[in-house]
Amino acid sequence: VQLVESGGGLVQSGGSLRLSCTASGFTLQHYAVGWFRQAPGKEREGVSCISSRDAITYYADSVKGRFAISRDDVQKMVYLQMDSLKPEDTAVYYCHADSPPEYDYWGQGTLVTVSS
Repeated sequence: VQLVESGGGLVQSGGSLRLSCTASGFTLQHYAVGWFRQAPGKEREGVSCISSRDAITYYADSVKGRFAISRDDVQKMVYLQMDSLKPEDTAVYYCHADSPPEYDYWGQGTLVTVSS
């Protein structure tokens, strides 16, 4: 079982990035998936998630209207489109998949740095 994030990098304030998460070793369509982030010196926080059946989405207030989560269960991919990035979005972003109560998977993270 593996989740591998990609797409992080350095971007100027106001810019955009698209994060990707590739899932392997399990059937993604049965899992809710989401993105978390952890900024230096802060706790990990939820950014966005999307349910497994109805594709219902959730966004943290801090990213609402700027970020968009999507999933492709055939390609076993999860995406996070991030627009209008701000310096406070700087963090390591983690992909997460779960099917409670037994299954809970994390990626290794990808660093997003937004310069002012």
